[in-house]
Amino acid sequence: MIAQLRGRILEKHPNRIVVDVGGVGYDVFVPLSTFYGLGDAGSDISLRIHTHVREDALALYGFRTILEQDLFERLISVSGIGPKVALGVLSGIEPLELTRAIERSDVARLTAIPGVGRKTSERIVLELKDRLPRVQVEHAVAGEVEAAPGGLRDDVLSALVNLGYHRPLAEKAVGAAIKAVPDGGFEPTLKQALREMAK
Repeated sequence: MIAQLRGRILEKHPNRIVVDVGGVGYDVFVPLSTFYGLGDAGSDISLRIHTHVREDALALYGFRTILEQDLFERLISVSGIGPKVALGVLSGIEPLELTRAIERSDVARLTAIPGVGRKTSERIVLELKDRLPRVQVEHAVAGEVEAAPGGLRDDVLSALVNLGYHRPLAEKAVGAAIKAVPDGGFEPTLKQALREMAK
């Protein structure tokens, strides 16, 4: 099993990256919490890896911190939650906020995440409340990725739609985010748009 990858970023997208390790490109799915902290394409990178094996597929999921990986692995242990939903949860809420929401049994906050219904939220709280990780959280400030002003709105909108948000709501959130952070690049604008979606 692959447990860690250290190499160079070949491609970078909001939900997946390609890591070049000694000339081999690994396609790795990442949550937004990890994506925010990555450098540009060409940057060196080290990721903790969860290797998910099914009969018909082998998928790699990458994380910058122990907390992210720990939460992901606990989420996929909840009945009815697979890697895709677990990644969606970590993309829709910061890891620390997720642990607080579970501790407080804040089902409404969890239900605000795309793809997470009320029953799933209740299961997450029920099954994970007493099993949350107790680890030091590495807090890294994400480097900004500049996007062309004309394409910024389309890029952020596309990222939200790919994460499962409905287009009309995503369009409103992107508009509000651009007003809130007018000089922001792609990542700050996407972060703000996700905050707008959670309101």
